[in-house]
Amino acid sequence: MSFDLLVRNANLPDGRTGIDIACRNGRIEAIEAGITAEAGKVIDASGKLVSPPFIDSHFHMDATLSLGLPRMNRSGTLLEGIALWGELKQILTVDAVVERALKYCDLAVSQGLLAIRTHVDVCDDRLTGVKGLLEVRERVRDYIDLQLVAFPQDGLFRSATAERNLLTALDMGVDIVGGIPHFERTMEDGARSVARLCEIAAERGLMVDMHCDETDDPMSRHIETLAYHTERLGLQGRVAGSHLTSMHSMDNYYVSKLLPLIAEAEVHAIANPLINITLQGRHDTYPKRRGQTRVPEMRSYGINVVFGHDCVMDPWYSMGSGDMLEVASMGLHVAQMTSRDAIRYCYDCVTTHAAKAMNLEGYGLEKGCRADFVLLQARDTIEAIRLKATRLAVVKSGKVIAATPAREARLSLPGRPETVDPASYAPHEG
Repeated sequence: MSFDLLVRNANLPDGRTGIDIACRNGRIEAIEAGITAEAGKVIDASGKLVSPPFIDSHFHMDATLSLGLPRMNRSGTLLEGIALWGELKQILTVDAVVERALKYCDLAVSQGLLAIRTHVDVCDDRLTGVKGLLEVRERVRDYIDLQLVAFPQDGLFRSATAERNLLTALDMGVDIVGGIPHFERTMEDGARSVARLCEIAAERGLMVDMHCDETDDPMSRHIETLAYHTERLGLQGRVAGSHLTSMHSMDNYYVSKLLPLIAEAEVHAIANPLINITLQGRHDTYPKRRGQTRVPEMRSYGINVVFGHDCVMDPWYSMGSGDMLEVASMGLHVAQMTSRDAIRYCYDCVTTHAAKAMNLEGYGLEKGCRADFVLLQARDTIEAIRLKATRLAVVKSGKVIAATPAREARLSLPGRPETVDPASYAPHEG
């Protein structure tokens, strides 16, 4: 029997070692130890980690790589970022959106990031971002699963044409209904927007991804409302609440009621640890709160927790690298999830948990799944996060679409080794 691609001697995220992965016609045909077969291409993993691709379930691709346009966010604050985006929207062109988004997708692929859910602002009557990202989705479809969220960034009711534009965007082919209730003029309007947007999704058979509880404002909390309407409309499993950063300000009694509601409604919780901890809590003196979504607590209730990148070099966030391992690392630090099991959980937050939230078909490392995976310069998922491990090979549909040389330093020290491989420092457990 002959295969298109055969990966030998891989470690898998679930702890299996010495595993071979045989691929044919874009699918995994066999995944087990000791596969004896020929293949058009053979990769020797040499005991390194092979992982399903990384996933970013919360991003803003219409703004990515626009840092400095029309001017720099000098303060680094959320409010200046919002003002800057308002200025940038006026001069956006479809071609510019497409160019920057495609450039970002190149970076994403090099990092093994092969599925992205991006919000796209519909509060521009020209729908420039929508037109641009619909084109990008088509152009990258062979190597990135790109989901688009119709996002009324200026508020569904605050912006006079937002609902009309959102419906038009959905008619044009945008995949998911988005919202930002805390940006409405009142808490009541915020709650109304959640209800209306969920109703639109239910009518059209679509998923929902709602920016929720993104600030410390106690009058701008809507995850409870989102959970309610999810159940009312039978949307269980199809709804995500993104950010949820005000959880650092909620009293424990309220949380003890809230988390079971989220779990019961099967709402996915998408935290964005990089940007959350830099943009939130700015009005505190001390103690300072910094966008701490209650990840361990949600985990204990069986809520599907996901980590997103949110922004890379745009008006709101000047940093970012497209590296979901950086996101996982920040998530485990800020949520204080440093047990061995919890660190592995954080890895799942940028892989399998995200696939569940995005309802991706054929994702994973099992027979019959799509032959999409990443070979990392690390022994296991914990080491991958610790090292922000080099992506030695990125495979899509059984073909290597990106490769990076192994990271290795050369030393000139008397009596010491000639080279240093960071992956060789992994501890030996038990």
